Amino acid sequence: MIVKEHSVGTELAMSNASVEDEIDFSCEPYIGLEFDAADDALKFYTSYANRTGFKVRIGQLYRSRTDGSVSSRRFVCSKEGHQLSSRTGCPAFIRVQINGSGKWVIDHFHKDHNHELDIGGENCTPTVQQKGGTAIYSITEFPRRPRKKLLEEANDESSCPFGIIDFKRLRKEDLEGQSRTEPYVGQEFISPNEAYQFYNAYAAHMGFGVRIGQLFRSKNDGLITSRRFVCSKEGFQHPSRVGCGAYLRIKRQLFGKWIVDRLRKDHNHDLDSEKEGRAKSLPASNILTEDVDTGLVNGDLFRIDNYPGPRGGRQNHIRSEWYNMLLEYFQSRQAEDTGFFYAVEVDNGNCMSLFWADGRSRYSCSQFGDVLVFDTSYRKTVYLVPFVTFVGVNHHKQPVLLGCALLAEESEESFTWLFQTWLRAMSGRQPLTVIADQDVSIQRAIAKAFPITHYRFSLWQIKAKEQENMRMMGDEFTKDYEKCVYQSQTIDEFDTTWNVLLNKYELRDNAWLKEMYEKRASWVPLYLKGTFCAGIPMNESLDSFFGALLNAQTPLMEFIPRYERGLERRREEERKEDFNTSNFQPMLQTKEPVEEQCRRLYTLAVFKVFQKELLQCYSYLGFKIFEEGGLSRYLVRRCGNDTEKHVVTCNASNLNINCSCQMFEYEGVLCRHVLRVFQILQLREVPPRYILHRWTKNAEDAVFPDIDSWSSSQELKNLMLWSLRETASKYIDAGATSIEKYKLAYEILREGGRKLCWHR
Repeated sequence: MIVKEHSVGTELAMSNASVEDEIDFSCEPYIGLEFDAADDALKFYTSYANRTGFKVRIGQLYRSRTDGSVSSRRFVCSKEGHQLSSRTGCPAFIRVQINGSGKWVIDHFHKDHNHELDIGGENCTPTVQQKGGTAIYSITEFPRRPRKKLLEEANDESSCPFGIIDFKRLRKEDLEGQSRTEPYVGQEFISPNEAYQFYNAYAAHMGFGVRIGQLFRSKNDGLITSRRFVCSKEGFQHPSRVGCGAYLRIKRQLFGKWIVDRLRKDHNHDLDSEKEGRAKSLPASNILTEDVDTGLVNGDLFRIDNYPGPRGGRQNHIRSEWYNMLLEYFQSRQAEDTGFFYAVEVDNGNCMSLFWADGRSRYSCSQFGDVLVFDTSYRKTVYLVPFVTFVGVNHHKQPVLLGCALLAEESEESFTWLFQTWLRAMSGRQPLTVIADQDVSIQRAIAKAFPITHYRFSLWQIKAKEQENMRMMGDEFTKDYEKCVYQSQTIDEFDTTWNVLLNKYELRDNAWLKEMYEKRASWVPLYLKGTFCAGIPMNESLDSFFGALLNAQTPLMEFIPRYERGLERRREEERKEDFNTSNFQPMLQTKEPVEEQCRRLYTLAVFKVFQKELLQCYSYLGFKIFEEGGLSRYLVRRCGNDTEKHVVTCNASNLNINCSCQMFEYEGVLCRHVLRVFQILQLREVPPRYILHRWTKNAEDAVFPDIDSWSSSQELKNLMLWSLRETASKYIDAGATSIEKYKLAYEILREGGRKLCWHR
């Protein structure tokens, strides 16, 4: 229902009279039950709660990604969550979702409670008590702010449309020194908290309340650049608000300080001078989050259960009920899987980020942890859960899970803890390459945790910034830019073309282009060619490991079941590919001995890559252009195309060979140019150093060809432990299928034990 010209009380009275005649309040909720409005669903559930013996609170809402309108609502038992001593984590709730015809339909319903019900209890009608007014429980939508601002607010530190502020009372000495000073443009503060406390004290003295308004983030690194503190009567989203325009805005400066850059002191309502002297009782936030109307009920003025804020002053995007659920799950998994690892970041006694990895992920990391994709795609949307994954690429070129986490906040401190914890769980072996978002906090954390690792930007972020900035520069600039970035063959060529581009379009002072040039080693294909990335294409992003099963909107009760289904689905795909590689052989397309050699060694997926390069090499010509001692250079160019050419250098004494295209360095498979030189030199086999163990059929077997590369005996011991555990788990699964196989397996184990001298 949309309030237009009537007052709130009048509109509600009109709607209540008609709706009560249409809704059957005597029935129980069921999936598929329809309502004309979300208000009607709340009234119905409240009536049901009165009869059943519990109270109702208004829970989460979800908005459409296209137009920002509310698409679903959740009404919960008042004992949902654990944030107050009176709450028991009750799971009872209904969720209504709007359908194509505009009706609101119950699509989720959990009936059971985990506490005793009070059949003869007090009326359970949900209310938000307002001073000097009547109690209202409508969740009526009022005309909202423009979508652009809504998105900026939604991307605040709060993880969902319900922002939570963990309040701490201002210290008396803070207020006494600030309450008599008026704000002014140009005023400086050390932090946003200091500015908020100052404005709060000023407001208390003048006689109005303060709310935390919008924030704005940098398009380059996502850091907060400005914050807005408003009069509590700003906007019209609540009956007590009158659209007051008074506010104070602070902006971050280059050296970290915050300055008041905009200020409006005039109010459109009477101020309460009696508030003077009460300043010491006003709350101030140590965690600045968006103050969003939550439609809370039963007198809860703030939803502390949706957004716990630790006392230490750091933010936390993880709702507190997630900790109990996940820690219980971790403990049960650890009882089943001795290799299961989990860790909790603690700050001033408060739980923060969570990390976990099962034994399979830890063993996979020993083989496929050379390239790490840190997936933070939850940041693209308004999210309920800040779920991140560590993903690698296995020997079938499939994504493989190397760890998961819930990220409390997007700070350097939080990212550093997370990367160092991942490193500890994986025995300290650092990846060669990390692919992650272009974020200053992530970049600094990677430099601390992985000092020898190459940092490559996520492609989706680069593309998004390109589209955003090039939209204003025209098609001709776009063509020249893409030619410079994606077609340059040498560093000198790239630098020359880039300077021509800046001069031609007079963009020498463009901030975006300046920054991208400074960070060119992390995103320009030419600079990435020599870095091993397991063949992840430069013009594509690795698919999300869990796909649509898990996303930023996954609710608490569905998270673990979906997580396990998604993990099992991926591992079943890997098992199928293992089976296919072991039981099927691809057709040979040539009579080259190297093709037979690689078919025998590589997995099906990697052999297809090699076979394609081998077939393409017949379209190239090779000419020796240099020879000195055992060192030779060959110019290899495509037939009929003088522009497509590369130089292959070969040392005959040790068969070291490399190509200017650097495909082997990037993907770990020899390119067509090198294979053409092999034909000229009549080499019948690929030298062993150019067959990477990670791409072979036995990559996961207990074979360690590069033992010397392990930096410590503890790393090697952990690798052997994980390898034996994985082999033993498969052995046990097969032996437990029948009594006969069990007896056979048991006898084999006893014989093995005698050989290993278990009993001396």
